[in-house]
Amino acid sequence: MDKNSLDRKVQGLKFKLVKTFDTLNFLNLYTMSKVCQLTGKRPIVGNNVSHSNRKTKRRFLPNLQKKRFFIPETDQWVTLKVCTSAMRTISKLGIYEYLQRLEREGVDTGVSLEQGC
Repeated sequence: MDKNSLDRKVQGLKFKLVKTFDTLNFLNLYTMSKVCQLTGKRPIVGNNVSHSNRKTKRRFLPNLQKKRFFIPETDQWVTLKVCTSAMRTISKLGIYEYLQRLEREGVDTGVSLEQGC
């Protein structure tokens, strides 16, 4: 993002702007990624279709939830950003079994399954 477009975005603000990461985050120039940590689901692009059949671009976002899971096998709590379909699979299989399956498939979940970590 260049300096001119940033200045145009903050023109109406009544304070002196110090351009740091926190300021840019406040201005919603940086956002969290909308990707499930376990399934890899991410936003897809489609069309809004009006009654007159006009089409305008839109995004279909995954239903992500920030959820805290307890893994009794390793005696640890993990916070994951997961989609609701992954939460259903976790409730059927259990978190430990599901993470083991993903590890075998080579998916990087960011959770270590070693004892006592």
